[in-house]
Amino acid sequence: MRAMPRLIATLAALVPTASQAEPVLLISIDGLQPADVIEADKRGIDIPNLKRFVKEGSYASGVVGVLPSITYPSHATLVTGASPAEHGIIGNTGFDPLQINQSGWYWYASDYKVPTLWDAAAKAGLKTANIHWPVTVGLNSIQYNLPQIWRTGHEDDIKLMKALATPGLIDRLERSIGIPYAQGIDESIAGDENRARFAEALILAEKPDFMTAYFTALDHEQHEKGPDTPDARKILERIDVIVGRLVAAQMQAHPDSVIAIASDHGFAATTTEINLYRAFIDAGLITIGPDGKIASWLAAPWNSGGSSAIMLSDPQDAALVDRVAGLLDKLKSDPANRIATIADRKAIGAMGGNPKASFYVNFEFGAYGGGFKGKDAPLVAKSASKGTHGYFQAGGQMRSAFLMMGKGVKQGHDMGEMDMRSIAPLLAQELGINFNSADKRAAISAP
Repeated sequence: MRAMPRLIATLAALVPTASQAEPVLLISIDGLQPADVIEADKRGIDIPNLKRFVKEGSYASGVVGVLPSITYPSHATLVTGASPAEHGIIGNTGFDPLQINQSGWYWYASDYKVPTLWDAAAKAGLKTANIHWPVTVGLNSIQYNLPQIWRTGHEDDIKLMKALATPGLIDRLERSIGIPYAQGIDESIAGDENRARFAEALILAEKPDFMTAYFTALDHEQHEKGPDTPDARKILERIDVIVGRLVAAQMQAHPDSVIAIASDHGFAATTTEINLYRAFIDAGLITIGPDGKIASWLAAPWNSGGSSAIMLSDPQDAALVDRVAGLLDKLKSDPANRIATIADRKAIGAMGGNPKASFYVNFEFGAYGGGFKGKDAPLVAKSASKGTHGYFQAGGQMRSAFLMMGKGVKQGHDMGEMDMRSIAPLLAQELGINFNSADKRAAISAP
């Protein structure tokens, strides 16, 4: 992905010198679209706390994200300044064509291939904290860590969370607040409001220098009901109340703070589900066993919403590469299959995407890749989801949001369009710490 212009000018305008460095609170609102804040009045969305960032701080007109434009790779980019190819978090869930991992996600920080902002902050002697941010299990540089993880929603998940969080932290906060901590699998607005209570208590009790907090309900609602709907807007209005409480707590703990709001991707309304598994089964590339499950595979999709990585059992097998390329070209030739683009390894590399993929299929907006539903599921079907993301960045609908305000931040300033990889270096300079992005392209863009 080409680094975006104006980065150096943006940094120079917004970032104080190291001697003026400030504490930073980074809040992620999953699926927040830039226009929902910038054009809130026009859209009829009552979000006074988020609108305050536009008036009293600086904001991007849009953030160009990563491939795939989904939650975990994007959140890893936000705290590393690197593309998925560099930082190693190349999907939400791992590639699991035989479905033996029970839909396991990239929860574990050991999968990072590059340092994170928490690592750099801790190395500089700063106090770090986290509530629910993706890919934080086992990240020892977070002093107060409530990582995101779940398995089934059974009560044993509570024990799992307490075992993996900073020892004793959940119990201590639960006693202080008087309510139990939400399960990791809970993506509802009530779950967000619960975790906000814990974030607020942690800010006030420990006064961390760098803290992250992640909220999921807007994304969940947009998948269920669709983006730009009354239901989604009501959820955003409740998240705005969360933002107000956290801003107040942060300013009480650190009156000289900088507070940033980020999101991971945009959203598109959907009508159609494309079952690439069916095409691969029919082509003899996936074999189904007597139990109806996948028994073996030569090539298989690794779905990420609006796009699908295509994995080969032997990427060096030229005949297999040609066979799969032919199948994909045939699928694309039929407009009913809603395939917009097929990227090869070179194109994937240029976008900083999954280096293990031999091809990447990008669907037209409105369609997405569905999961395996058995050998008889149709190739094209009506979608169960009303909205999704994961598409390539072309077209603008996948642009995410970034806003910041606080001490030293220029007020009422439109930063224009920016690269997601520029956010971590920007926040590092706010913190006054040394942090070298693994992806140098984002740091050397000329204005």
